[in-house]
Amino acid sequence: MDKSYHVMLIYILSHLGLIFFMYPSNVVDSTSQGHWLPIVLGIIVHFIFLSIYIKGLSFFPKKDIITIYSSIGKWASALFVVPVLLYFIMIIFITARAYSEIITIVFLSNTPLWAILLLLLSISTYLSVNGVEVIFRTGLLLAILFLPIIIVIFFTSFQNVDWRYTIPFDSNFQFLKKRTYYESFFAFTGGFLFLGFVQPYFSYKRGSVLVAAIILIPFFVFSVYIPVLTFGQATASTMFLPYVVVVDAIDINWLMFDRVTMFFLLSLIAFIMIFLSLIMWTASRIINNYLPSIKPVYLAIFLSICIFFSSVMITSWKDVEQLFWWNTFLRFYVLIAVPVSIYFFGRRLKRKDKHETI
Repeated sequence: MDKSYHVMLIYILSHLGLIFFMYPSNVVDSTSQGHWLPIVLGIIVHFIFLSIYIKGLSFFPKKDIITIYSSIGKWASALFVVPVLLYFIMIIFITARAYSEIITIVFLSNTPLWAILLLLLSISTYLSVNGVEVIFRTGLLLAILFLPIIIVIFFTSFQNVDWRYTIPFDSNFQFLKKRTYYESFFAFTGGFLFLGFVQPYFSYKRGSVLVAAIILIPFFVFSVYIPVLTFGQATASTMFLPYVVVVDAIDINWLMFDRVTMFFLLSLIAFIMIFLSLIMWTASRIINNYLPSIKPVYLAIFLSICIFFSSVMITSWKDVEQLFWWNTFLRFYVLIAVPVSIYFFGRRLKRKDKHETI
């Protein structure tokens, strides 16, 4: 069954949940002018490895990457699947912990951190144990409810911009020396690996994924530039969540509520829960491949419990930032190794089948 539009939608929702929070701050901190260059470079890297990845997956119809690597040999499974599993666990851990902290800072300052963590992880676990079909249907429902809100707020956030702040437009590659720039790739690399896990359940067109990636380009660009154009580089660089501050300053006369920040954050948190449930589902599938005697339901619950208690033990935001940086090395390994290896093995299989046919 072709689910191209559903895959597009989940792809967009997952990335929107990652873009508007820490990505603007990371890019703004990485350079003092010409922000377009680090943004464009990240987008180019994203498109290159996304294209390689989905092209490689096209050589293995109806197969997920677990089956692909397992058919090649145990060494491939150890070299590629295990790092992917570790990366997924780190993503769940860092995302749940970081976004719980953000929720506490922004609008639930009196709520204990453990309660927010419990809510995020319990909902995500519930969705993941019910399977990818439930996740996709829930994503469709959340898109209908919240995507219009995000789009309206996104366009309304232009109301206070000063286009003169785009000057100077010149840039250089000094941002490549800043760790914050490499941390910004969290928004690029976290959301496309699920494409290699849904193939046995859905079929989708390669072009639809690329269209979804193109749709996201303005959000990557203006999530950074709107805070800079509103407050200026010097002020925006001092903010923890620059885009959220911009949204908090929006004045919509026809809205009965004083702040639109609440709607904006709730929408993004809903998208983050879809993202977490999808990653937890993929992680449970990988673990189940090595421990087939244990049901995926129990694996997901156990994984969620471990992440919850590990997150509660971390009390400092600096520790979260340090984990975020350590995960960068694993992130780039997965970003490069998985798409390239899938493409390489796919090309080799195609040449082998061609020779056998001849």
